[in-house]
Amino acid sequence: MKALVIGGTGPSGPYTVNGLIERGYDVTILHGGQHEVEFAQQVEHIHTDPHFAETLGPALAGRSFDLVLATYGRMRIIAEIVQGKTGRFIGVGGSAVYAPRGDPRWGPLGQPTLVPEDAPRCDDPAGPKFNHLMWVTEETVMRAHREGRFNATYFRYPLLYGAHCPANPDWSIVRRLLDGRKRIIVAANGVLKRRGYAKNVAHALLLAVDQPQASAGQIYNIRDERQYTQRQYVEFIARHLERACEIVEVLPPLAQRVYKGSAAAFVDSLIEFDITKIRTQLGYRDAVAPAEGQAAAVDWLRANPPEPGSEVERQLGDPFAYDAEDALIEACARGYAAAEAVQFPQMQTGHMYRHPKKPGDAWTPPKR
Repeated sequence: MKALVIGGTGPSGPYTVNGLIERGYDVTILHGGQHEVEFAQQVEHIHTDPHFAETLGPALAGRSFDLVLATYGRMRIIAEIVQGKTGRFIGVGGSAVYAPRGDPRWGPLGQPTLVPEDAPRCDDPAGPKFNHLMWVTEETVMRAHREGRFNATYFRYPLLYGAHCPANPDWSIVRRLLDGRKRIIVAANGVLKRRGYAKNVAHALLLAVDQPQASAGQIYNIRDERQYTQRQYVEFIARHLERACEIVEVLPPLAQRVYKGSAAAFVDSLIEFDITKIRTQLGYRDAVAPAEGQAAAVDWLRANPPEPGSEVERQLGDPFAYDAEDALIEACARGYAAAEAVQFPQMQTGHMYRHPKKPGDAWTPPKR
């Protein structure tokens, strides 16, 4: 059996490629060649740009594969090029395909906390362009499946963490701790949503490889089963690095001034994936517990720290403006002190249910 992996050198790529090798596939990877990683055994490399038909088409001329698994490039172009070259296609996209929060199709209460695969998508060309193109991509893949051009499955990726992650938001916390920061700002009550460890995400893809009929024509959300707050992640990373720090919670709009670009994932991820479908249909369970994955991700960053001001940090968009952070913390402290000085009337409260001492007693607040 022959498999083509488009990508393969990013965070989930090595786990996916090695999983295919374990399943007996003769694997070829196609990628831009900017990054290389080691696999369980030698694989063929095709170096070309998978974003354009004029580069991808010639690179695959005369080739055919039992499976094409695409995690990189322009998926709608890839899906067109590989028709007739494979009978099985697994593609990867993201969460931006969902309709904007103000879309009336969400209903009178708006977007729910957990968003399932069949929720409203950005199918309006007048909507945000990037989001709409993601819808076009999904439709291109699923239309080819419906027309019998190949058996397709499509995944919506979460925010990945682990080795080789581009614009890795964990670096925002790891660098601050390694730089000796004693106070770390986090968004108050901020939940880091849609996080997925690279090996867990690869495990999900391989479940579709193993179950081509069950996953045929399906779109799946994927993430770690358990999600945590930013504060919990920072506390864990600090313990793992054996660094003491004070965690300072501020309002999310203020935290967004600290964490910009991809680092803003630490502040406000607007949607959370409902993964009931992949758990039910394919039996997904985390292959790696989040604590184990987070520890490995931190260890990799400590061993492979990006250079200050490097491409990774520019992609991340975190200014690491420590003087400004300290000034923000002090300003917040003054504001909180002023807010705490505001007086409210005292209320005598009690439990919402009666606690009668004798039959017929009415509700009354407890005696002081």
